[in-house]
Amino acid sequence: MKTVFNNISRNTIPCFATENNMTEEKETTKAPGDDGQKEVNELEMSRSEVPEYKVDFDKIRDMVVYDAMGNKIKFGDIYKMQKTIIVFVRHFLDFVTKDYVEDLGMIPLEYLQEANVRLVVIGPAPYKFINDFKKDTGYQYTLYCDPERELYSALQLPTDYHKADISRSKHVKQNVLMGVLRNMWKIMRVQEWQGDVKQQGGTFIIGPGEELHYSHVDKDQVDHKPINDTLRLAGVQPVSFPKDPRVQDL
Repeated sequence: MKTVFNNISRNTIPCFATENNMTEEKETTKAPGDDGQKEVNELEMSRSEVPEYKVDFDKIRDMVVYDAMGNKIKFGDIYKMQKTIIVFVRHFLDFVTKDYVEDLGMIPLEYLQEANVRLVVIGPAPYKFINDFKKDTGYQYTLYCDPERELYSALQLPTDYHKADISRSKHVKQNVLMGVLRNMWKIMRVQEWQGDVKQQGGTFIIGPGEELHYSHVDKDQVDHKPINDTLRLAGVQPVSFPKDPRVQDL
């Protein structure tokens, strides 16, 4: 498939589209007041679900996230040597986030190793909550925090909250009532928020190096990318989840 890009700087990489009514055609129209001499693009190719979405690697590569010990990790080092699935999640007290990360933790290590793919989750909470969150979810892969949400902002992840239909998700196992009650109990127990409740997340497949293969920006609480869709895009075999069962090759 032929892909055409316009005015792309060396370090600003567009997100590429792999789904949803792709087209190789570019329609053009004359810009108003230009006497027909100047053309502007009406439709551009993109491997993202957000048309013309771009990641500015010059801006984000030296931004830092924190590990469970409070050590600073440059964002650019995360995907420097290996293709990496990077999932930005909502706050750690969100039952939807908990269920989603539980399923991420179910991905067998050998599946990732066979595809030479790394998995990283980044949350908006203070790093002191990393170990407790991993314990609650059973997630044992890499988990970092961006408590000031600087990367969230640089990647243009939304900060508005919309009511969502939980039934849309392939990964939420709890019903709304029980999920909310558990959230309230956790909040009362820890007496501290673990991330901005309005902050939404997103999924990126980057690397090795500054090559963006795919991006998905969450519009609401359950707009997270289905995990098997992300695995397919990264070249990893699918996993059977409680709400997304698959036939496994034995």
